[in-house]
Amino acid sequence: MNPASRRELYERLRAANPAPKSELVYHSPFELLVAVVLSAQATDRSVNAATARLFEVADTPAKMLSLGLEALQEYIRAIGLFRTKAKNLIELSRLLLERHQGAVPATREALEALPGVGRKTANVVLNVAFGQPTVAVDTHIFRVANRTGLAPGDNPLEVERSLLRGTPQEFLRHAHHWLILHGRYVCLARKPRCPQCPIRDLCGYRRKTKA
Repeated sequence: MNPASRRELYERLRAANPAPKSELVYHSPFELLVAVVLSAQATDRSVNAATARLFEVADTPAKMLSLGLEALQEYIRAIGLFRTKAKNLIELSRLLLERHQGAVPATREALEALPGVGRKTANVVLNVAFGQPTVAVDTHIFRVANRTGLAPGDNPLEVERSLLRGTPQEFLRHAHHWLILHGRYVCLARKPRCPQCPIRDLCGYRRKTKA
């Protein structure tokens, strides 16, 4: 995809959704961090259902530590890998208090030093909580980037770097959400909704659906 087509793609996605937002429900950087850690291999819907109750009793690192591992597990039991995630959240909360006075750090290095926080999670927090121009490549963005020809790559890091290189600066703030929402609701894995796609004429996918 050439630069003119990439710009047109983002302009259309922006026109359809000028101010995209995360579908995770949160009210602070800490709540966002917890929600993103829980969202690994889980749906936003299941995470929101769990955190609606969890954040009533544990919306800060100190409260999360006070809640304790066993009680935390009960709140997130419906989410996949809940035992591992609970352990990570308890340790993550402890480290936030010890190293950052209970605040969520705004640097990749500090975030990735926390249990359960990899590059994708750090990118989400940096982008959503702190407004940094990062792109968190999940399965949806990986599919859209490769299928359309926007930013082909063999792995998430390649796609991320390609998106950062090829996305005009004015679109980087929201590129992550535009692409993830497009993949979640239009460019579906098994049967993309090509007739309803606003960028179908720009897309390089050869097996476009007709209905």
